[in-house]
Amino acid sequence: MPELPDVEAFRAVLADCARGRTIARVEVHDPGVLHDVDARHLGDALEGRRFTEPGRRGKWLLAHTGGPTVLFHFGMTGRLVCGGRDEAPHPHDRVEFVLAGGRRLRYRDQRKLKGLWLADRSGVARLLDSQGPDATEVTREAFDALLGDRRGAVKAVLTDQGVLAGLGNLLADEILWRSRVRPQEPAAALTQERRHRLYRDMRSVLRASVHAGHVPPENSWLTGHRAEPDPRCPRCGTPLSRTRVGGRTTFFCPHCQQSGG
Repeated sequence: MPELPDVEAFRAVLADCARGRTIARVEVHDPGVLHDVDARHLGDALEGRRFTEPGRRGKWLLAHTGGPTVLFHFGMTGRLVCGGRDEAPHPHDRVEFVLAGGRRLRYRDQRKLKGLWLADRSGVARLLDSQGPDATEVTREAFDALLGDRRGAVKAVLTDQGVLAGLGNLLADEILWRSRVRPQEPAAALTQERRHRLYRDMRSVLRASVHAGHVPPENSWLTGHRAEPDPRCPRCGTPLSRTRVGGRTTFFCPHCQQSGG
C-alpha cells in the first residue's frame, strides 16, 4: 500500500513529467476512479491549463494547475507513471493526462479503492480537513501532545490519518520496532522520554524512506524480514510475533519491544 514515501516519489514523477506543461487532453478510461466529478467536466476544467508545482499532504498528492487542483489518493495499488507519446497503455491505466509535447501522465490502479478528485481551493481544504499534521512536518511538541491525548494502542494512533497524516502499516511497524515500543501499548501510557524517542525514530525512518521512494526492505530493518517464512528480529534474532492492531497485520519483536520498556 502506498505510504508517505511512495506518494512523495509520485510527487517527483508529477513534477518531472508534467510541471509547466499544458494539459492538451484528458482521457478517462475508467470513470469509476473519479469522485465528485465526471469525465466531461474533468476535461473541460483542465484542458488548456498547465500543471504547476505539485504538493502533498500525508498520502494525498495535489496536482495544482493555477485553477482547480487534481487530488490523487492511491489506495492500496495506485501509482503515477510518466509515459511517452507512443508508449502503449497499461490495462490498469485509469486516467491519462496527455501533455503538450507528447508526454502522458498516467494514473494506474489495479484495485481502484481510491482515485481522483477535482476541487477549487476551498474544496481542497474540505477534503484535507480531516487530516492530521503531515508526519514529515509535525513538531516534537505537537507529536508529544497528539500521543498524550490518545488512549488507543500506539500503532492505531500512528496510523490514524486524522491524528497524523502519512504513516501506514509498514512505517508504523518499523518506527515502533526502532523505538522498542510494543504496538499494542496505549499511546497515553508512554512516558515523555519514550514519546521523544519515538519521534526521533519516526524522523529517521521517514528521511531514509523518502530518499528511497518507499519503505526499504533492508536487511537491518524490520521491513526486510516480515515477508520471510520464519521472520526473525534483525536486532536480536527472536522470532517475530504477528498479530492485528487496529485491524492491521502487525509484526513486532516480543523480546525487544516490551511494554513500558
